[in-house]
Amino acid sequence: MARTQVINLDSVSFQLKEKHDFEWLRSLGKVFCVFDEQDSGNICFGIEKDGVKRFVKYAGAKTLEYLGEPADAVARLKNSIPVYEQLRHQHLITLVTHFQVAEGYALVFDWFDGECLHSHWSFPPPQKYTHPDSPFFRYKQLPIEYRLESLKCILEFHVYVGSQNYVAIDFYDGSILYDFENNRTKICDIDFYKKKPFINTMGRLWGSSRFMSPEEFEFGAEIDERTNVFNMGAIAFGLLGGELDHSILKWDAGQELYEVALKAVEKDRKDRYSTVEEFFLAWELASIKCLS
Repeated sequence: MARTQVINLDSVSFQLKEKHDFEWLRSLGKVFCVFDEQDSGNICFGIEKDGVKRFVKYAGAKTLEYLGEPADAVARLKNSIPVYEQLRHQHLITLVTHFQVAEGYALVFDWFDGECLHSHWSFPPPQKYTHPDSPFFRYKQLPIEYRLESLKCILEFHVYVGSQNYVAIDFYDGSILYDFENNRTKICDIDFYKKKPFINTMGRLWGSSRFMSPEEFEFGAEIDERTNVFNMGAIAFGLLGGELDHSILKWDAGQELYEVALKAVEKDRKDRYSTVEEFFLAWELASIKCLS
């Protein structure tokens, strides 16, 4: 078994594949939490200075779960900067600044007091779906009105994404933060969103298969608004229904919304709504009936 390096920063500790200098973080504030189990090559920190909290996403260290080269993680993180800048929105976490750190790179965001709905490091499936402390389990116990409002935030943001000529790549429940105290939703981790037109040159794209359309597994396929319609419909089934089980028996939000979601996740792309905006308009109309 490969040896690991334990890194201590203020009150937190974590492991890396090899030693790495994080002294630069101290100038940003006190580290109060770390997120070190991503497989992206990034490591993230919560920091606080003068009563203000920030979220720092850093690439350049050899994290335990990442199998690639740190330089590739750095390049991907740098490439995400214009995405966060061009898609600024009330429902997206706010990028404050970014800078080079020796061989690495750091992005600094405003802190949002939300919990990730796919906290696999604390509640790996099946605990994610069953443990009473799991953010996803607690989310699924919320009144339907709160979950519909949360999903509305997600859809509004992705209507905006389409209007800015982008497509969502790798959006899943791990990209959703929910503040249970104030019932607020924010979106994070949009690093792989791409400008249109975008062609699948990987075969299997980045993402969770639970929310991916058939074309996201097809080399040479166009990834467009209809792809994102599928993604949004799959998210709806995740937050309001049985996730991959699309039966109405697992659905919490009424017949009208069920039919809208079902059309969104049609395997044949031509049978889906043509844009996220069209899907959202149909969703809003059905929501009125659901809540009336």
